[in-house]
Amino acid sequence: MKISIARIKELRDQTGAGIMECKNALLEAEGDKEKALLILEQRSLVQVRKKAKRSATQGIIEAYIHTGGRIGAMVEVNCETDFVANTDEFKELAHNLAMQIAAQDPKFVSSEEVPQGVDIEPETACLLLQPYIKNPNKTVQDIIAETIAKVGENIKVSRFARFELGG
Repeated sequence: MKISIARIKELRDQTGAGIMECKNALLEAEGDKEKALLILEQRSLVQVRKKAKRSATQGIIEAYIHTGGRIGAMVEVNCETDFVANTDEFKELAHNLAMQIAAQDPKFVSSEEVPQGVDIEPETACLLLQPYIKNPNKTVQDIIAETIAKVGENIKVSRFARFELGG
């Protein structure tokens, strides 16, 4: 089966995956773009799991102040190298995470941080489990996993703080 360059480019633009990855996924899916998306998504999850054990000691601290200056958030997002920390994808992720924190007021990064005996809804209290504000069909963890697949390094949210005037 022959796959057009335009079709490969379209899938690459949509996913951020490599050209050969897109071509192979389209070939495997017999040209079906939706099936190719699922194939790429499954492959990226495998890559994310492999990278999860890697040390992430570089990164950035991002701040977001909501319009009006009444709510703000800071988040430390880590990756493996300073090269990735300076990429647009990583910086955009950090900014979007700071906005998520300001908007949704999570209390913990993940469910592992919740003290035993505390009665909370993990989907609202844990940042990684929250529906992503820019796409509620995905969780924050899903968005981080997509960025891991794009940049090829492990990414972790280490800590965050949210401030509200008078709070």
